[in-house]
Amino acid sequence: MEENEEGRVKEDEEEEQEQVWSWGAGTDGQLGTGKLQDELLPQLLSLPSLSAVGSISLLACGGAHVLALTSGGKVLTWGRGTSGQLGHSEMVNSPHPKLVMSLDTYFITHASAGWNHSGFVSDAGDVFTCGDGSFGQLGHGDYSSHCSPVKLSFLDDLSVKQIACGMRHSLVLLKGDSGDDIYGFGSGKRGQLGISKKIKSISVPERIYGFEGVKVTSIIANGDQSAALSAVGHLYTWGKGFGGTSSTYSPQSLATSLWFTKAAVGWNHVLLLTADGEVLMLGGNHHGVLGNPEKMSPARLLVDSGEAMVEKVPGLEGNRIMDVAAGAEHSVIVTGHGVIKTWGWGEHGQLGLGNACNQTSPQEVSLGHTSQTEATAIKIYCGSGFTMAVRTPHIPS
Repeated sequence: MEENEEGRVKEDEEEEQEQVWSWGAGTDGQLGTGKLQDELLPQLLSLPSLSAVGSISLLACGGAHVLALTSGGKVLTWGRGTSGQLGHSEMVNSPHPKLVMSLDTYFITHASAGWNHSGFVSDAGDVFTCGDGSFGQLGHGDYSSHCSPVKLSFLDDLSVKQIACGMRHSLVLLKGDSGDDIYGFGSGKRGQLGISKKIKSISVPERIYGFEGVKVTSIIANGDQSAALSAVGHLYTWGKGFGGTSSTYSPQSLATSLWFTKAAVGWNHVLLLTADGEVLMLGGNHHGVLGNPEKMSPARLLVDSGEAMVEKVPGLEGNRIMDVAAGAEHSVIVTGHGVIKTWGWGEHGQLGLGNACNQTSPQEVSLGHTSQTEATAIKIYCGSGFTMAVRTPHIPS
């Protein structure tokens, strides 16, 4: 009887702690399980190196690597490191989280993971990048790769708040007294830099025009796409077109009266979370990303580059959605009751359903025996072919 009680106490203690789960593509060590294999079901991770330095404030998932920021401003990375994207002064994979020692004297507040490169922002507004630089996506004025984070000297006198890393390009958000600015660098072949049709790539940050007088709250990049959200809930997109539309070479605002609070960008689609807790999708149609067209309620909204289809995601009626995330071609949401649902491309198990099938409508994911209640906060993050969830026992007040 005493042993049973001890077991229950231990189980209760585990549930009171922050939990990190991962599933999907894992052959480069990106799942943090210590195994180099795909996982079809969510795996509860044991991360002593991470728990020793504080709770997680942000995860950034890239092509096959992960960046973790702690509440104390520390950075740990793991997964594929063959381009130097882990920042550990070497170009090798790491199946377990390791501290990025060269950033230890800085308080890192934001980070983003691209296909094979990484970016970090400090509380002082400094930017650091590492990894593959062959398209100029590190922003150092050359096309070299770096295996340790290098400070962007071109933005020395400016205060950067966010960085967003796509497949081969990067964006940075600057906040200033005169307004907000977005700069881009790296590959621009599909218009993802928002600068010019003629620019194939640039290796130093260049300002993107079209945000004069706009207060920008977030920037997002994935694949050859770029996006930004404004403080009044407007979505701006540029780069490779969504849903078969042509590429756009300057920021275009989506013509809608809806107020968006978060955007998650995939390679062919965008998930949009509204202030009312509804989820809409722009573009898609690869690997069932869009769902069954016959069940959709499309509302055609005119965008300067042509017509883009924005649709309400079916199967979520009666649910208030709290968070959204997008991988290359899969989608993840969290409901107000702490339920995770996934759909889209499932080849590597990134949907967490126990199989490698694609899904055309949201399916519920089970996090083991873990209770899912409204007293639980769950944040979700997607890499190209994998998914991670961070579960904290109480929603911060």
